[in-house]
Amino acid sequence: MLTLLRPRVPAGLRPRTVRLRLTALYGVLFAVSGAILLAITYLLVRHATGPRRILYRTGRIGPVVSGDKVFTKQSLPPDLKQLNAQLDAEVARQHAAQMHALLVQSGIALTIMMVVSVVLGWLVAGRVLRPLRTMTSTIQRISARNVHERLAVAGPRDELKDLADTVDGLLGRLETALGAHKRFVANAAHELRTPLTLEHALLEETLTDHTATLASFRATSERVLAISEQQERLLEALLTLATGERGLERRERFDLAELTGQALLAPRPQVDRLGLRIETRTSPAPAAGDPALAERLVANLLDNAVRYNVPGGRVEVGTTTEAGRAVLSVRNTGPVIPPDRVADLFEPFQRLAGRTARDDGGHGLGLSIVRAIAAAHDATVTAHARPEGGLDVEVRFP
Repeated sequence: MLTLLRPRVPAGLRPRTVRLRLTALYGVLFAVSGAILLAITYLLVRHATGPRRILYRTGRIGPVVSGDKVFTKQSLPPDLKQLNAQLDAEVARQHAAQMHALLVQSGIALTIMMVVSVVLGWLVAGRVLRPLRTMTSTIQRISARNVHERLAVAGPRDELKDLADTVDGLLGRLETALGAHKRFVANAAHELRTPLTLEHALLEETLTDHTATLASFRATSERVLAISEQQERLLEALLTLATGERGLERRERFDLAELTGQALLAPRPQVDRLGLRIETRTSPAPAAGDPALAERLVANLLDNAVRYNVPGGRVEVGTTTEAGRAVLSVRNTGPVIPPDRVADLFEPFQRLAGRTARDDGGHGLGLSIVRAIAAAHDATVTAHARPEGGLDVEVRFP
């Protein structure tokens, strides 16, 4: 197959289609408006400077004065009639010549101004398109390494400013998505390194043990299976975290009270093991967003309140509407948390000393997922440490 290579054309010599179109448009508009103005001027001048008869004016009959005599149309001498006709012809010829000269000179002026308008249109089009060229060159420089850069176009609010702001918003969402992807890869690599190493060690130990029995193989398989299930839960949590940080792809109406009721139905072995009391005070709280992510937010808050609790403790769950905003509140008893360390609980893989989960099935991602899902819904999350121990968390949806 023969492939023809096109020669590279320098950027300065490439045709700028939009600029040519704008220049042609300016030229055509000026030509049309100039031609219409010329026609109107020609008609007005022709009507205002019609042929004028000196001795006799047809139409209304009036006296004609010649010397000391006054003549009417009926009594006009032949020589005056001939003179009147000659003067009428001369006046008509002069008027026609003047109108022709006016038309020719106006046409020349219109042609000159058309050339001037094309040049000015080319300059004006270049001036108008200069911000677009600047934005294009800036966007071409932006890559995954410097996606934090913005166009940041200053000036009055117009179409170009709106376009630049739209592109900046798109770059912001792209930066958020890339950041979430990078964090997901980094977190997954960090958290999966240890269990994968442990699995490899268990399998290698069993295979190199020549005295291994069926029971030891079964025990190793069960341990590897448990580690795999833990990795699956970790990956699911990381994917949910990345999805929340990336933002919403769709918005639907849902009721926080219904989602809370569904989340409360999920089995939580720690509730019976610790003898916890769960108190609910739910009322309709309509909101908009992704129902699946919102339900995960509620479930994570409940799991956190149950997992980090004390024997015989209490969990209070409530939904309501305040000032048109859906509000979810989860309060639980538990170990005392320093107030200045509450914000750390919402960071991935962060746990405070002494705040260890029962059944240690958590990965330190529960509250970070809550924060990410709330941010995707433009909701606000506030958390306060209870003086007697435990945590109060409140989520307000817009």
